Amino acid sequence: MAKNEVSENPESRFSAVLVAAAKLPGVRVDREAYLRKALARHCSEEQIRRAVEETPAAAGIPLDVLDKAANDSIKYEAAKVSTLSAAAGIPGLLFLPATVPADAAQHFGHLLRIAQKLAYLYSWPDLFSHDSDGLDDATEGILTLFFGVMFGTQQANAAVGKVAGMISEQVAKKLPQRALTKGVIYPMVKKVAGYLGVEMTKQSFAKSVSKAIPVVGAVVSGGLTLATFLPMARRLKKHLSSLELTKPARWVVDAEGVGVYEPSAADRAERHDADGTATEPGSPRSS
Repeated sequence: MAKNEVSENPESRFSAVLVAAAKLPGVRVDREAYLRKALARHCSEEQIRRAVEETPAAAGIPLDVLDKAANDSIKYEAAKVSTLSAAAGIPGLLFLPATVPADAAQHFGHLLRIAQKLAYLYSWPDLFSHDSDGLDDATEGILTLFFGVMFGTQQANAAVGKVAGMISEQVAKKLPQRALTKGVIYPMVKKVAGYLGVEMTKQSFAKSVSKAIPVVGAVVSGGLTLATFLPMARRLKKHLSSLELTKPARWVVDAEGVGVYEPSAADRAERHDADGTATEPGSPRSS
């Protein structure tokens, strides 16, 4: 794609920064190593083993324990954000493509790290392939939606909820590739990416981040400040912790000898109460 086309197409602009940030050293989080470290103070070795091999929810780890681990991770990443400047932050900024602003890539690098950590705690599958340095389309799609949630877009909230439901129903250990790249979620991914791309010019990116956070007088320049990082991370944490994936399920064998996860009676009742109450996503930004 031509350079000027990238700069003029909001969706492509966002995608270019996301892909570049994901390639920066230190941005990717090893799921197994992270879960073992994050849960070590709160869980038994057996719970940790099951959390790694399956999910924290399947291991029966209570939500309040996961919330504590999530808060610890947010504090840890926030401390890094507040001590690193744009010049001395995540290494590799000098090697970014010319079309990718260095400050935007660093913003995204910090946000990508906490997004992965929160996703793994709240029972999402591994987001990155260990066989490739790049982003596959499904991973790029879900990360786009996570960023949309952090920026407060209603459509991203709805789409992340739908993807979580698909993973929960299929007891999947990977992202639903088709839904995120060709199916029902894909148009929502494109719309959210376009919305975020509009906010991402060199001149307006820092201002758009600060506008997404209700902090009076916050001035954002250079690095991603503590004042913006914390509310965005907490927004994603709140949403991910509320989804179906966080609810423990019981493994049963059906009449045909096939193993499936069965929701509890309380979960089924909650689903029943929620039937027919969903509303269409509203404007891009939530109130």
